[in-house]
Amino acid sequence: MPRLPPPAAPRSLLAWACLLLLLFSARGTDAGPLRKEFVHPDFSASSYDYVDHGGAFLVSSNGAFTASIHNPGKQQDRFYLAVLHAPTGTPVWSANRDAPTGSSGLVHLTARGLTVTNEEGATVLWSATPRAPVTALRLGDDGNLQLLDAQNATLWQSFDEATDALLPGQQLRTGASLTSARSSSDFGQGDYRLAVSASGVALTWQGSTYWRLSNDLRSFKDRNVAAAYISFNASGLFVLAADGAMVFRVILAPAEFRVFSLGHDGRLRIRSYALLNSSATLGGDFLAPDSDCDLPRPCPSLGLCAETGNSSSCTCPPLFAASVTGSGGCTPGDGSALASPASCGSNGSASTPVSYLDLAAKIAYFATSFDAPTTTGINTTACRALCTANCTCLGYFHDTASMGCYVLGGRQLGSLHWSTRATSALGYIKVFSSASRASNKKRNKSSMKRSLPIILPSVAAFLLIAVMAWYLLRRRWKASKSGKKVKAKNSAGNQLNRLGHQNHPRSRDTRYDEDPDNDGDDIVIPGMPARFSYAEIASMTASLATKIGSGGFGTVYKGELPGGEGLVAVKKLEAAGVQAKREFCTEIAVIGNIRHVNLVRLRGFCAEGSRRMLVYEYMNRGSLDRSLFGGTGPALEWGERMEVALGAARGLAYLHTGCDQKIVHCDVKPENILLADGGQVKVSDFGLAKLMSPEHSAIFTTMRGTRGYLAPEWLSNAAISDRADVYSFGMVLLELVRGRKNRGDSEQGGAVIAEGSGEHSVNSAFPSPSGYSSAMTSSTVSGPGAGGDEYFPMVALELHEQGRYLHLVDPRVEGRVSEAEVARVVRLALCCLHEDPAQRPSMAAVVRVLEGSAPPPEPRVGGLGFLRLYGRGHAMPAHVTSVSAGWSAASTTGGSQLNDSWQDTSLPR
Repeated sequence: MPRLPPPAAPRSLLAWACLLLLLFSARGTDAGPLRKEFVHPDFSASSYDYVDHGGAFLVSSNGAFTASIHNPGKQQDRFYLAVLHAPTGTPVWSANRDAPTGSSGLVHLTARGLTVTNEEGATVLWSATPRAPVTALRLGDDGNLQLLDAQNATLWQSFDEATDALLPGQQLRTGASLTSARSSSDFGQGDYRLAVSASGVALTWQGSTYWRLSNDLRSFKDRNVAAAYISFNASGLFVLAADGAMVFRVILAPAEFRVFSLGHDGRLRIRSYALLNSSATLGGDFLAPDSDCDLPRPCPSLGLCAETGNSSSCTCPPLFAASVTGSGGCTPGDGSALASPASCGSNGSASTPVSYLDLAAKIAYFATSFDAPTTTGINTTACRALCTANCTCLGYFHDTASMGCYVLGGRQLGSLHWSTRATSALGYIKVFSSASRASNKKRNKSSMKRSLPIILPSVAAFLLIAVMAWYLLRRRWKASKSGKKVKAKNSAGNQLNRLGHQNHPRSRDTRYDEDPDNDGDDIVIPGMPARFSYAEIASMTASLATKIGSGGFGTVYKGELPGGEGLVAVKKLEAAGVQAKREFCTEIAVIGNIRHVNLVRLRGFCAEGSRRMLVYEYMNRGSLDRSLFGGTGPALEWGERMEVALGAARGLAYLHTGCDQKIVHCDVKPENILLADGGQVKVSDFGLAKLMSPEHSAIFTTMRGTRGYLAPEWLSNAAISDRADVYSFGMVLLELVRGRKNRGDSEQGGAVIAEGSGEHSVNSAFPSPSGYSSAMTSSTVSGPGAGGDEYFPMVALELHEQGRYLHLVDPRVEGRVSEAEVARVVRLALCCLHEDPAQRPSMAAVVRVLEGSAPPPEPRVGGLGFLRLYGRGHAMPAHVTSVSAGWSAASTTGGSQLNDSWQDTSLPR
């Protein structure tokens, strides 16, 4: 029987298959290709349609930006319509940030506008619907997403609805703000804001300020007018007035492209790129705040932040412990509960009695640094009552000096941090006492009453036995150490030395480094830099083999960190052993936490027994006096000198205004301005005056010789302020102009420095080759071109009055500078030398003049007359004598006494 052929496929089935193929092909042709610059109405897209392009459906004509259906972190439940910087994948704008869609959500463009809907398309999650009909969606080369009409006029643009980032050319106007994302994978609005107001730009968290552009040392204010908007470009960040006038500016290193963003951590960042299509940053990002502990929440709620080198650590403050619920943060250690707005009843009050836990001194909260107090003129009792009456109050700070009361509110408290400045504000955290805690407290009190008659006699007997045993053991130890030939007087002196109160320097043999007082070597102060043992210091310096400088504070040795981590300069402090170890460590924590590009970084320290050593970064070109006065190598060009002046001025300005606690350097001079390859300029020896003890300060006037840099107020009873550093900087500025010391050759004799009972003759023909010379070393060479014994500040004043500025310039510059530039610098230097400190500019103002963003003030000749009295006919003594007469006394008894009392001291006050 013949086999039958297979049945033919139904014609209808073949027709359906062909139709489906055509439909898929049409769908892929319509949605799959990445559109360039323009998309027109009746366009729809989902992440599935453009999965091959990572969700991108539109690209700018230069390829630098894409409009995408973006899912950060590849989470399938959070998709956003976003504009991305294509080379880096960085989101610079997002639409539906508080209403993400799922993986099948849709973006629609119609004549009515642009919308984002859910999977079914029934719910509109976000929309931009202008009044006029839309003819195109355009993504510009600047990253601006626009809806256009038939005449290509803009109906709506993303630049007007900034989210958490800005692009070059985009403006953020007064009243507008950037809002951070909740996390890197959740674009929902977080708690951090960057707002522009008439007074400037500020960062806030839950309404409390934690950074202001006007307080940042990197910004400079040009004029006192209301701010209208913020913008930035290849040269920097600018805050402008309504008429386009400059209000604030931040000058940044040149870059072709930047992205200005507010991160989910609350930190403002400006990233710079060499080209618009670059994927790698140039480095040196602008960060604000630049310290972790200045952020509102570097730690969980009520965590105590401490700077540790380049990072930070979190602990709980006293009376608090880590939460056991797993939610993070710190909770009261006594079992009570933190106050919370959620505990407030419908009438706005709490039914549970409240109490307060005290925070230790020096513990600060970010909100009290920038915001004005809630109220002033009340004592701590009234401040507490104010917090108790307000159910939403979570705690308070009261400043006993200003009588200011800061009430802390919000949904929750942020982190705490250690304050390095002297503050009289103390904090108190509101807690709710539980009933069980109250009953336990009552039972414990009753039990204590019954136990007291038994416990007290036992404790007293135990303490008596312990004291007697300690006395006998200590006496035996002292006897064995002193030996039979040591008198009682010397024994008492040794005990005094062990306690860190010796009044005379020790001999410089190995016995100095074998002080047995190692008590307290385990002291830990929050924020201390790396701590080295003496054995580690000896290892990194080859047992102090290479001496590179010496001075009033001690001797400096060259070393190398373990593991080849870089060269260091180790300063052995010979004048700080008198200070208690805890006080020393506290001051080191302050100095070690100061970070600025123009300040020498403290890498670590040693405080072992009586040894006090500081480990600094190494500056290979040495100090400014070596390059300026040394007479070896090519002379500094004018531009190099101005870069040195600007760098040093920025470092001093940061010490005066950028630190939590103002630091007056007290010894500004070329020997303390260090240079390194690459044009690095750093100020050294700042803060060391604070390491001196009161006992040592009494003889400090006979220990340091620094001619020519002391402000008049040092020799009178006037208070010493940051303007004393301004005076010293003015003297340094004149030396940069002239190329030699301000004093003539005849005044540059050697110096005999009396130190305690001994004498050390210091007569250095050249500065220390290391550049780490201290105030004790006196340069005796004025450098090339020196001649005569004229007092240069007086000459500068007289030639300023005659308008002959080029006669003041170092001959080695050979005319490679304009007279207008010299005039600007000389005028600034003379303004710094005003006899009245109040007439001198601040270091921040000096920086603006050196940068060219502000004209120099005109010197007040009447405030500079003492320079003539000092410079004419009165040669300076060649030795250092004791300061016994003040400035006012000297000025009334004739010029010779004036010069005798004008001493080479920089005694910190």
